[in-house]
Amino acid sequence: MAEVAIRREDGSIVCERCVLGDTALTRMRGLLGRRELPSGEGILLKPASSVHMAFMRFPIDAVFLDRDRRVVKIAADLRPWRVAGSRGAKAVLEIPAGEAGRRGVTVGDRLVVG
Repeated sequence: MAEVAIRREDGSIVCERCVLGDTALTRMRGLLGRRELPSGEGILLKPASSVHMAFMRFPIDAVFLDRDRRVVKIAADLRPWRVAGSRGAKAVLEIPAGEAGRRGVTVGDRLVVG
């Protein structure tokens, strides 16, 4: 699977090693089967406007992006067996729980892939 870095427009890193989940199979699999998500890792699901945490073993931050990759919502510390979504979202960045806060990601930020 392809890995990219995701940054804010100011150049600050949000996710150093982010897998692109842009096929039906990679989106469906997502982070299932993993025991943890280390800091700096994540997955960008696109297209996606919601995520489910069924069968997950750890919490995540789900960062919802519009078509311009602008943050429209952050579901912080999303626990296993929960669901989150955002109307108008076209992609979801899944990163370790608390990572959005540690990296200073806020609603309105525009993210750059690559």
